[in-house]
Amino acid sequence: MKAKWMLAGLVLLLCGINVLNVVNSYVGRNFMTAIADRKTAEFTQQAIFYIGVFAASTVVAVFARFTEERLALLWREFLTRRAVRLYLSDATYFHLGASGQLTHPDQRIAEDVRAFTTTTLSFIIMIFNSGLTILAFSGVLWSISPLLFGVAVFYAACGSYLTITFGRPLIKLNYDQLDREASFRSGLIEIRESAEAIMVAKGEQQQHARVLQRLDEAIGNFRQIIAVNRNLGFFTTGYNWLIQIIPALIVAPAFIRGDVEFGVITQSAAAFAMLVGAFSLIVTQFQSISNFAAVVTRLSSLIEAFEQSHAPAPPSAIEIVEAERLAFEQLTLLSSDEKPVLKDFSASVDANTRVLITGPHQVAGVALFKAAAGIPTAGSGRITRPSHDSIRFLPQQPYLMPGTLRQTLVAPDRTAEISDDQILHLLQEFNLDIGQTGGLDKDRDWGVVLSLREQQLLALIGIIIAAPRFVFLDRLDTTLEVEEFYNVLRTLSAHSIAYLNCGITGAGENLYDMKLACEQDGQWSWTAVPSGDRTGSLS
Repeated sequence: MKAKWMLAGLVLLLCGINVLNVVNSYVGRNFMTAIADRKTAEFTQQAIFYIGVFAASTVVAVFARFTEERLALLWREFLTRRAVRLYLSDATYFHLGASGQLTHPDQRIAEDVRAFTTTTLSFIIMIFNSGLTILAFSGVLWSISPLLFGVAVFYAACGSYLTITFGRPLIKLNYDQLDREASFRSGLIEIRESAEAIMVAKGEQQQHARVLQRLDEAIGNFRQIIAVNRNLGFFTTGYNWLIQIIPALIVAPAFIRGDVEFGVITQSAAAFAMLVGAFSLIVTQFQSISNFAAVVTRLSSLIEAFEQSHAPAPPSAIEIVEAERLAFEQLTLLSSDEKPVLKDFSASVDANTRVLITGPHQVAGVALFKAAAGIPTAGSGRITRPSHDSIRFLPQQPYLMPGTLRQTLVAPDRTAEISDDQILHLLQEFNLDIGQTGGLDKDRDWGVVLSLREQQLLALIGIIIAAPRFVFLDRLDTTLEVEEFYNVLRTLSAHSIAYLNCGITGAGENLYDMKLACEQDGQWSWTAVPSGDRTGSLS
């Protein structure tokens, strides 16, 4: 509703601007005529009118610009919120990255949506304003000289055609430029995010060459844009200069013959410039139009990619069913070269059951982890699993959201339930001092400041606080020390959280109830761990 009122106000302000422009043309004519006729009283009166019209035009124009910017901001906020919601729903962000069908969706959401809303609204206003200008000044120019009116229409039509002819390559070049600039920025961001790894690997030279290559691509494309703009500028600059002299060439002879007043010359020049400007929107705004066309094409690709990412999965894909249990039915998982790593696996994981997943190369366990987590994995069969609140997945490289420690560990809807003492107790239990030194409300990028071990332990604390029924662990025992990892499993058991761990063969089997041994060529065995070998069972 707010946007509708602002749009209505903007329309009224634009109408007011055009009315004042028409009034200004007549006041200007009378002002110049008074000067030519040497009429002091008339000159003073018209000068006062002139100043009054200028003042009113300034106020109306400023408020129109302000309203336009606020309306564009409202539109951008609406579209950006919608785009972010679509981007983060149904793992669209993951599918887009995995498919590689769309480059730099982040820039399209952040920059292209902003450019689209601002430019679209600006063009709509310019078209509407041009229509009002044509209606307002066609009569004025026709009353001065029908010939001049015809010249204005013909001149604008020829100018628009030639501008499109000369400037057409800009559309593709601007599209490519947006991609190349985004690629260059992403390279710099990657260096910042992987600073430690690059320093350890001494990869500065490779990164330097890679970033400069992207810079060269952006600069090379921009050189082509400059060249096209140069050629286009030869035409548009001359086109705009001629607008100033054409009215005088046609109207001046009538003044010399005494058929019109001197002020008519200045009025015809102003009316001609306004009318040609209204007809010449393509000429005056072609560079903006070419940028806008590139933005629209990129946003269309973004929407198309969103729709494709939500397309139904092929019939042969793994089916995931949400229910209050965890089970695998006729599950076959394939490697990247389409060889089976797990063949026709069927098992049900009961509540309070602790499972060890082993194998000679851990390939099957990792594939099972990804498939259960919903990551697209080649294969077939069905996985039945609880909702997100009842099952969590902890990969070898966990994701920790930047923010305060409390924001990272506690879901927004549970902040009132979890006290600082509970968080600090868990941090102490896992020998992490980050809460004590930095506080729970200090904003940090935990994925950067913490080691991999600390990240894994912090993610485990978040899982314990969330209290799911199941947690699927991916090779944490390759990072954590043996006793430290065993303590993690005991803590999970103490909090009644069943776990499935893709781990090292034979490591701590007394902490499990069942064992899935994955063999070569997709063979497997599902066996119970002898009760005499188990300790620390779930309550």
